[in-house]
Amino acid sequence: MNDAHPQPEAEAAQAPTAPGNPTPLPYAEPGSLHALVLQSLDDDQAQEIVSIPLEGKSTIADHMVIASGRSTRQVTAMAQKLAERIKTGGYGHSRIEGLPAADWVLVDAGDIVIHIFRPEVRSFYNLERMWAFGDDKAA
Repeated sequence: MNDAHPQPEAEAAQAPTAPGNPTPLPYAEPGSLHALVLQSLDDDQAQEIVSIPLEGKSTIADHMVIASGRSTRQVTAMAQKLAERIKTGGYGHSRIEGLPAADWVLVDAGDIVIHIFRPEVRSFYNLERMWAFGDDKAA
């Protein structure tokens, strides 16, 4: 046994974190739309970024990404920047819903559906629990 090569569990624990966000970013294939979404949210200082794989659970998308912003202004800015980065990344146009109130903004990027909430609204709707059925760690 060679300690120079960490076990897969140790690799997951060493995932990058954002300043002020001690939670490791979910894994995404480098260069993918999923990676672009996660990196964009991280760059914009989103809080509590969670990615839920939807394969076998729904046909609406491959992943659902949920994140929080500290204010309606930050939620709006993150959603608009994300849509622009998706477009310039060559993934086409995204549809954005919920910008007027910006308590809960949905960005539909086709294969990835992104929900950006203010923290109070996120805890009220608790999408992670609703969509993570069958996952042991989502309880």
